Amino acid sequence: MKQDFYLPDIGEGIVECELVEWLVEEGDRVVEDQAICDVMTDKALVQIPAMHSGTVTRLYIARGKMARVHAPLFEMEVAGDADAGSEPEMAQPVAVSAPASRPEPESKAEPVPVSRPTERESREPSIDPASAGAKAVASPAVRRLARELELDLSRIPGSGDKGRIYKEDIDAYLAERKQEKATGTRSVDPEPGDAEGHSEPLTGIAAAMARQMTASLAIPQFTFCDELALGELLRLKKRLKPVFSEEDIKLTLLPFFIKALSLALHDFPLFNSRLNPKGTGVSYLPDHHIGVAVDTDAGLLVPVLRHCQRRSLLDIAAELERLTAAARAGRLAPAELQGATITLSNIGTLGGVVSTPVVMPPQVAIAALGRWQRLPRFNEAGEVVAQELMMVCWSADHRLIDGATLARFNRRWYRYLEQPERMLAQLK
Repeated sequence: MKQDFYLPDIGEGIVECELVEWLVEEGDRVVEDQAICDVMTDKALVQIPAMHSGTVTRLYIARGKMARVHAPLFEMEVAGDADAGSEPEMAQPVAVSAPASRPEPESKAEPVPVSRPTERESREPSIDPASAGAKAVASPAVRRLARELELDLSRIPGSGDKGRIYKEDIDAYLAERKQEKATGTRSVDPEPGDAEGHSEPLTGIAAAMARQMTASLAIPQFTFCDELALGELLRLKKRLKPVFSEEDIKLTLLPFFIKALSLALHDFPLFNSRLNPKGTGVSYLPDHHIGVAVDTDAGLLVPVLRHCQRRSLLDIAAELERLTAAARAGRLAPAELQGATITLSNIGTLGGVVSTPVVMPPQVAIAALGRWQRLPRFNEAGEVVAQELMMVCWSADHRLIDGATLARFNRRWYRYLEQPERMLAQLK
């Protein structure tokens, strides 16, 4: 019998998500748990599997369009031995994220004929978004690439359905501009003074970040920065690197920062707490769930390392490596993006020395790690020596934490990092 499968609520009240790719065609036979399509949420790429074995008879949403929660996603002729009733079922996502909007009821969508594309929609004649007068259609990753290259997407012809722009289209556009420069010819563009700007809605990760940053304005924040001496820690890292390599784990400084932070949280539990919504009480949290900001093609994601107080350095390094890879592949599960009690932002990997992080409610503190440098400093004898130094900047919720408390907490954390034998002595 035929049955509709609806897009489920895949994370804290999400309303809609972009259908990135159909992985099947109408008429394909599929088995239970086989991936049917990829959809993009606020945070990650989500794969929707089949609930039963059978034959796909209709694909309701065209590639590149927005799929609504609780609306039909696809129709199947369910195999006879499947335990399926007449009621529509919710296809269950494989990997989801944590957006932040309320769901809305949605009526059944009208079927849209969809076929699986080949060679980027078979390279059918494209529609130029600029000439069509419509907003350029592109995935978040393509939009990010265009921003980095300072390109106007409305000027790039798309090769996909309804002018959808792919990375290959950007490459072709850049190659054409390079050829024009080489031959001394170029297409006629409007004069700079005549060019009109364009607007586009915030979607996905960009929309989630806008909401979160707006919410953060409700917190009276202050920032504290100090230099961290890394000499002893770098030498310990060098000695431990072969040990971690035996487990096929690349050792970086970040696992040390995370473990030392967990030890400092044990000494200063106020930094692992929550202020209640009315600001009249504080709840102390027993577990150290440390978020680590990761730069991805889709935007900034913050996967969470859970129960850091119970993890070894080796375990933290392995989990950090796994979460970072999953974030960059857009395959993080819901729990891996939720529940951080405090956050580290390693902005130094991109070259920054000083950064002012923003506290994300309901957390009460966040630290930004700058790029470490070898700089001249005076030693105790008054001699100029070279030291490996990193600038660390904290931001904290001033309703709960004052400057002196943050300075003492930071000093305790630094003690574990600048004298790593103290950290090793505390490991369980």
